[in-house]
Amino acid sequence: MIRRLFKRKKRLLWLILLLVLIAVWLFPSWTPKIRDDSGVVLPDSIATLEEIKLGGIKQSVLIRGYDKHKPVILFLHGGPGYPQIPYARKYQKELEKDFVVVNWDQRGAGKSYHFGMTKEDLQVDRLIEDTHELTTYLRKKFSQSKIFIAGHSWGSLLGTWTVQKYPDDYYAYIGIGQVANSPEGERVSYEFVLHEAKEKQNKKALQELESIGSPPYQNPRKDTTLERKWVTEFGGSERNISTYKDLLKGILFAPEYTWLDGIRLAIGDSVSRHAIMPQTEDVNLFDSVPELKIPVYIMMGKYDYMTPSEVAYRYYEELKAPSKQFIWFEQSAHFPHFEEPNKFAEQMLLIQREVSEK
Repeated sequence: MIRRLFKRKKRLLWLILLLVLIAVWLFPSWTPKIRDDSGVVLPDSIATLEEIKLGGIKQSVLIRGYDKHKPVILFLHGGPGYPQIPYARKYQKELEKDFVVVNWDQRGAGKSYHFGMTKEDLQVDRLIEDTHELTTYLRKKFSQSKIFIAGHSWGSLLGTWTVQKYPDDYYAYIGIGQVANSPEGERVSYEFVLHEAKEKQNKKALQELESIGSPPYQNPRKDTTLERKWVTEFGGSERNISTYKDLLKGILFAPEYTWLDGIRLAIGDSVSRHAIMPQTEDVNLFDSVPELKIPVYIMMGKYDYMTPSEVAYRYYEELKAPSKQFIWFEQSAHFPHFEEPNKFAEQMLLIQREVSEK
């Protein structure tokens, strides 16, 4: 009798688990409406999670703003393969008040990863065209002649190349955690972690860093991953937040993501890195992009050693542009737009006003 009851309970538990998995698998993702303090949806607000075909592939875009008539800002996430949609809302509340904020899971990343994608699907030239197509879609959707574009880390390369090719689409380019010269950046990053390891007498770090030696690395992907593990450990990635924890929480609990999306994100992250990083490991914007035809704003964390600020600053000094500005975030490392979100929103509003006056 007891054994029969146990078997029934076990079957019931399996049935409940199966139903939960089916619900998670099928339940659509969504984003909350923007409401006033009394809970009423703001009449001119926009809060949508859309699938758009770019380059013949369905890709996911999160669009949020208090007023759909405000200027549009398109974010290009880093990684490659490290999307912002699962947790962007947490850090962009102030920004949504003055802009229509667009977060896009790039092809091969997060919700825009499709099983079976290959390296051929993830060529940089194709991603530039995706960015252009999305920009055209947004300009038409919001009846705006131009938009703002912000690129973070890997996204700063994608943004720079897109602006170089299609300058007439954008009011200004905002580079966050700007990549400027990949080999030089890796050299500075390595010197930073080696110095910190010696200062802190961290034997494990010293052993691992000395085992790979200074760049150029024998095994670029593997050795760079090891180096960046210590960049993170020594505060050169984030100072007062954890985007990794935010990402996990977003996958598990944010309405914008389902657990299936989380599986796609994990696979897409690996596929994207293996496909895209070899295309960028020798990038030198000093030579390939010495000039941009629109206003440029570089925003860097003081403690950024993922894409070292000193290299970005040297690029800023040499870059030719109609106008340019370098903005330091004193409390941040590699994620200044999330580590100091209010300052970022304030700076974006100043940029918008500055550009509109020209």
